[in-house]
Amino acid sequence: MPDARRFTSLVSALPASVPFVAPEALERRRGERLELRLGANESTFGPSPRALAAMRTELERASWYGDPESFELRSALSLHLGVPMEHMVIGSGIDDLLGLVVRTFLEPGSCAVTSQGAYPTFNYHVAGYGGHLETVPYRDDRNDVEALLDAARRHDARLIYLANPDNPTGSWHDPAAISALLDALPEQALLLLDEAYVEFAPTPLPFDPEDPRLVRLRTFSKAYGMAGARIGYAVATQRTIAAFDKVRLHFGVNRVAQAGALSALADRAFLEGVLEEVTWGREEYARLAASLGLTTLASATNFVAFDLGTPERARSVADGLLARRVFVRTSGGASLNRLVRVTVGTPAERRRFGHAFQSVLS
Repeated sequence: MPDARRFTSLVSALPASVPFVAPEALERRRGERLELRLGANESTFGPSPRALAAMRTELERASWYGDPESFELRSALSLHLGVPMEHMVIGSGIDDLLGLVVRTFLEPGSCAVTSQGAYPTFNYHVAGYGGHLETVPYRDDRNDVEALLDAARRHDARLIYLANPDNPTGSWHDPAAISALLDALPEQALLLLDEAYVEFAPTPLPFDPEDPRLVRLRTFSKAYGMAGARIGYAVATQRTIAAFDKVRLHFGVNRVAQAGALSALADRAFLEGVLEEVTWGREEYARLAASLGLTTLASATNFVAFDLGTPERARSVADGLLARRVFVRTSGGASLNRLVRVTVGTPAERRRFGHAFQSVLS
């Protein structure tokens, strides 16, 4: 009997797809657990002990909804960043906030611009809300800012998406380059700046929350080690935040995550320890690559991209590591698919990865 219910024409036309294959899906497919989980850019150092304690305490109140205004966390972020809390909104991670920005700014049929092979969840939201996506290739393994601007002008784009530091290359544009990009934006365009890895990078762009050309996204998933809690935030003008409030899921951020993020933000010593360890780990990975006749891309993130030379070799190495129960990811995009991206793990994890990597390459 045919189903009389009808999907929207937009949903009916979309291909069945997900942005990533999760490590849990790989485990189910293979029928075995992974030993090293180094492909999703999670922090293997975990959350701050203070954050864990706060979340355990808050579990006793899990029957309560979270504060839909996330008032305490926004107040703490206001002090931390020097930005009035009225210029912030909390979401369930950057993936949620990407959808909120696309829904707010992109009309069905209008254009968004991104780099070919950049973080795919943005593309997923553009398609899901009926937008049109234009991509430009990376140049020298970095986002090509001039090409993004040129595409935005040619296609009358409403949104330019830029991850800085970048996923999947780990590259970084300094504040002067981002300021120049803002100054050259077409009048109708908004820069959506994904700063998921900003804690690992050099000095970021100073905050100007009154700038209507810019929305900045940050998260507790990476440096703070709370990817599973799903919590992040956007900084924008008050007018933009008020527009988000019209359509966002107000109870979408649970109270356990809010409590954890609040305590994680206060534990600066733990964060500094993670950042220091990641810096050492990036250097270890570079030395490992050199010892094997390979190179790595300079990284301002918590992962390193190993250059295997060809897409075929990159895929073969990733498959060989997976056969040894080591999860890493290859990169998308025609100019990046020779890369294998590996999270900087703990010292013990880095040693185990090094042994597995050498074994596969030999």
